[in-house]
Amino acid sequence: MSTGPHPDFASAVRDALAARANPERAAGQQRYMKSALPYHGLTSPELAVALRPILRDPGLAMRSRDEWATTIREVWEEATHREEWYAALALAKHRAYRHWVDSASMPLWERLIRTGAWWDVVDDIATHLVRDAVLAAPHVEKPRMRSWAVVGDSLWVRRAAMLCQVGVQDRLDQQLLTDVIEPNVEDPDFFSRKAIGWALRDHARWNPAWVRRFVEEHPNLSGLSRREALKHVGPAS
Repeated sequence: MSTGPHPDFASAVRDALAARANPERAAGQQRYMKSALPYHGLTSPELAVALRPILRDPGLAMRSRDEWATTIREVWEEATHREEWYAALALAKHRAYRHWVDSASMPLWERLIRTGAWWDVVDDIATHLVRDAVLAAPHVEKPRMRSWAVVGDSLWVRRAAMLCQVGVQDRLDQQLLTDVIEPNVEDPDFFSRKAIGWALRDHARWNPAWVRRFVEEHPNLSGLSRREALKHVGPAS
């Protein structure tokens, strides 16, 4: 049975953020991020301090998966300032609810990716929430990532697929990385090319020889992707 969002969580977030607003900084943040949503002007450390007591408050704890998911959606969809999006993601990633970051939550992450449609939120979702679901259920989520990589109506869904293994270290599936990059190699969009380079650069920390070979075998990689991929890769021995 659907329980709906927590009745007090969203208002607690709004009040905590508004109490720490810095309008002068907020204007600069909005310009830098090219955001339609205004900012309150919190720094990342200030945002963490503001959210910590809310996420730890037993009275604001999520009692079910449905309450957690609908609360995330409520905070996100009713946001008046961009920090409320960050608060929704903080709730999504909170350790108390990690066991709900699985295949059942993937439609929600796709919804946030499509509506957020900018690198700050998409990259956070891709490299934490989507990544953790891929690791938890690879037999389900690797095929999903391959389908995301060829989605025609959303650059950001494709970018999330390309970044879904960033940070997995030596657990990375090279075939999956290949399969999500190759359909996007000739995409002219900056954010697609940057994602390819970032994904390869991250893997190069663990297997530089494989990344060097991948770049050599894909001469149609953009200059940006190539430079990013090889940024920390030495010359072949």
